Amino acid sequence: MRILVMGAGKMGSFFLDLLSFEHETAVFEKDPKRMRFTYNTQRFTRLEEIAEFQPELVINAVTVKYTIPAFEEVMPYLPKECIISDIASVKTGLKDFYDRSGRRYVSTHPMFGPTFANLQQLSEENAVIISEGDYMGRIFFKDLYSRLGLNIYEYTFDEHDQTVAYSLSIPFVSTFVFAAVMKHQDAPGTTFKRHMRIAKGVLNEDDYLLQEILFNPYTGGQVSKIRTELKELLDIIEHHDEGRMQEYLAKIRHNVARDIQIDR
Repeated sequence: MRILVMGAGKMGSFFLDLLSFEHETAVFEKDPKRMRFTYNTQRFTRLEEIAEFQPELVINAVTVKYTIPAFEEVMPYLPKECIISDIASVKTGLKDFYDRSGRRYVSTHPMFGPTFANLQQLSEENAVIISEGDYMGRIFFKDLYSRLGLNIYEYTFDEHDQTVAYSLSIPFVSTFVFAAVMKHQDAPGTTFKRHMRIAKGVLNEDDYLLQEILFNPYTGGQVSKIRTELKELLDIIEHHDEGRMQEYLAKIRHNVARDIQIDR
């Protein structure tokens, strides 16, 4: 299959490495310097080159802010039957765009961003395939993610946004609060250092990505739950209420234990 990857960032390069030995691949990137380390693939900086390549599948791996504009730019240069796809972690506006385009499409979310995941060992990582879209496109990504050992889930666009609001917004907001109140520690404890590594990793993400995840329409409800729990915990602390503290610790230990069982 002739596959065009748009964007030579971390995820774009990952997909090129993954696909270039089994398919005829090309990458479209406006900044030639970002293509220095691409291997075994054609490198395009002009839209006319895409038209000559005649891709059968396009994987849009540009920064989430430019996902739809990048599609709009490249669309006139694609064959009519070419499947367009995205791997965006934020799907805001994508369903409407795909419906308007009249194109075959597939949307997925590999939930193992390069910040924390070991890209050589992904058996504990997850991927979402949106159940709406082209059947053959979904089969292609399902086979690809299966070979990587990923745990695959199928959601609608709306279900995906609800899942992201829970699985990303809560840890992101918790990290933001930690970073907002922290101060330099000359002799940080182990837990502090671990949280610091997480904070640095999250804050290395693209600002627009962080913003869009938090602006997800379902995020507000999740953040409100954090506010409710903080209010209860603060009240327990202010009153030195040992009984309620024991109950609270039992509750959160139960939540963590239940989540570990689900993962298994």
